[in-house]
Amino acid sequence: MGLAAGGTAAFQMNCAAQALENTPKDWNVSGALHGFYDDNYSTSPDKHGSYGIEVSPTVSANVPFRQTEFGFLYSYDLQWYEERSNSGQNPYDQSHTFNLWLDHSFSENLSATVNDSFVVGQEPELLAAGTGGGFATYERLNGNNIANNATVTVKEDWSPSLTTVLTYGNYLALYSDHGAYFSTNGLTTGSPSSPPTGASYAGTLNRDQNSVDFEPQWHFGPETFIDVGYQAVLINYTGNEPISGSTNNPVYSKSRDSITHTGYVGAQHNLLPNLVAAAKVGVTYFDAYNNHQPGQSSTALSPYADVSLIYTYLPGDNAQLGFTQQRNATDVSAPSANGSETLDQDTSSLHASINHHFTPKLMGTVIASWNASTYDGGAYNNDTDDYYALGLTANYVFTRNLSGEVDYNYDHITSSVAGREYVRNRISIGLSVTY
Repeated sequence: MGLAAGGTAAFQMNCAAQALENTPKDWNVSGALHGFYDDNYSTSPDKHGSYGIEVSPTVSANVPFRQTEFGFLYSYDLQWYEERSNSGQNPYDQSHTFNLWLDHSFSENLSATVNDSFVVGQEPELLAAGTGGGFATYERLNGNNIANNATVTVKEDWSPSLTTVLTYGNYLALYSDHGAYFSTNGLTTGSPSSPPTGASYAGTLNRDQNSVDFEPQWHFGPETFIDVGYQAVLINYTGNEPISGSTNNPVYSKSRDSITHTGYVGAQHNLLPNLVAAAKVGVTYFDAYNNHQPGQSSTALSPYADVSLIYTYLPGDNAQLGFTQQRNATDVSAPSANGSETLDQDTSSLHASINHHFTPKLMGTVIASWNASTYDGGAYNNDTDDYYALGLTANYVFTRNLSGEVDYNYDHITSSVAGREYVRNRISIGLSVTY
């Protein structure tokens, strides 16, 4: 997917969600037509730029019942790239995004929420949605790559001062690039006579991740609570392919299987009526229980943090600042000389955003982020990838049903891994119609 991942598609889904809140209808249909320029759609050091056209229809609904609220949002995105058409390549990218949510109150004190986000696409921003922290890969990938993120949350108010929150989560990732094997030239996904290309994305990133989080909360008035929580995360890599090693000593996807245990304490407080601060800090114990490389420890301790500050300075206008510290998967699988394998990354992520109405019809959005992702094990052990991103959006509402948008996105990654660095600029301009 082209520009839409970081800007246009996400913006269209936000517009659809806002439309549901601002109209008496239970459903909305919208469509957008954009022209764009992407100066590095291959996300590589060797830039390939292209003009293009993007079409994005969206259907959304939100249906309230007496004790239940149900909603969904589906967005389809089609991009056509001029440069790829001129060079005889497939000029089309297609992506699908489907969000589903269900809220139900069993009683005054007991409620449950179900959320599911299903994505088929190519852009790293889309495929990483819902995982938090760093990206498993910063590359745009061809094919129908799938990511599904689902959560079920049960909340019980035992008393005015005590609430418990139990959350089950599942994240499933399936990548199109697959079929790695050992040829006479080494590990490759190409022909036996071609230079080795290394592991496939399916081999390094296909995974089924299950988590359970239990969090008691103690409330001190309506504006403050503290919590103590425990989270267990089990990750099974399902690619069943060699990701490094040799013909006689292959290392398979499952060598990255892991379980993590995180304990944390947190608090949330309204510093002002329009300023909310929240923080969770703790420690994560990581165990790659299937990794048996000699001389490499399969366990580690790492910090955990999730901090946010939200300031609503005018109705509909807000500024947010956040920081997370947590572990994440990586597509890099480069063994060191002594056989140590790359297991995952530990990522510090700082992000900020501003949504501001310059006039009742003109709204601007700024989103900025920085990720510092450090490799655990392998040839790049303790090396860090730095990723910088900036997104600017201006939306003008001509009528109730017609609006115009201008989007700009900047991405830059620096890395010790050869071929991983790139700079990318994307800009688009277009119109949206909502009914």
